[in-house]
Amino acid sequence: MKNSLVITLDGHSACGKSTLAKLIAKEMNYKYIDTGAMYRAITFFFDDNCLIDNQGLLKNNAFDYLDKIKIGFSKLDEKGQSFVTLNGVVVESKIRNLEISNLVSEVSKHKPIRRKMVEIQQSYSSDGGLVMDGRDIGSVVFPNADIKFWVTASSKTRAKRRLSEMLDKNIKVDLKDVIDNISRRDYEDQNRKESPLIKPIGAIEIDNSNLSINQTLDLAMNHVNSLLNK
Repeated sequence: MKNSLVITLDGHSACGKSTLAKLIAKEMNYKYIDTGAMYRAITFFFDDNCLIDNQGLLKNNAFDYLDKIKIGFSKLDEKGQSFVTLNGVVVESKIRNLEISNLVSEVSKHKPIRRKMVEIQQSYSSDGGLVMDGRDIGSVVFPNADIKFWVTASSKTRAKRRLSEMLDKNIKVDLKDVIDNISRRDYEDQNRKESPLIKPIGAIEIDNSNLSINQTLDLAMNHVNSLLNK
């Protein structure tokens, strides 16, 4: 097994895949790409430019703006963190609210948007070691990834995690609204026509409903190291 791996993590909303992916990348000194943030950023663009109607649907002229949208990531800061950028501007603080969460599944289901995102995501593999998480990474973006994880947790656990995450950022929201959002996104992600959320072929399943993040990381790294040592 080569040392510069492509590692993918797929799973439902709020299952902890992004946190796990960041820790794996840090452990291995690999680049980490948050594809969920990419879709949130492009959703923010459409919403901020009044290209989403009152029903939460993209307007007919929204695709005309795709060539004007540049999604990237900032340089690592002093803490080793990188954040998604929209047309060169970091938008992390503007994309982690419930409004964007309620719109992102509608935006991300469209083929032209997914095609644009996949092209950007695949371009990162040329730089060596890569950890990427999302909802179609091991199935569509990197179907031949060296290691594929399918991260899962109970819906109740996921709702509590998302609520805690939002409260930590001083975003006031009710648990019921979070549960409704997660349930809706699960349905939309699994039933969209373009690149539906599925467990990738050959993926290693990690159910972290009753695991701490350190226990989850240890389990994932055991799999990674076992493959590296072959």
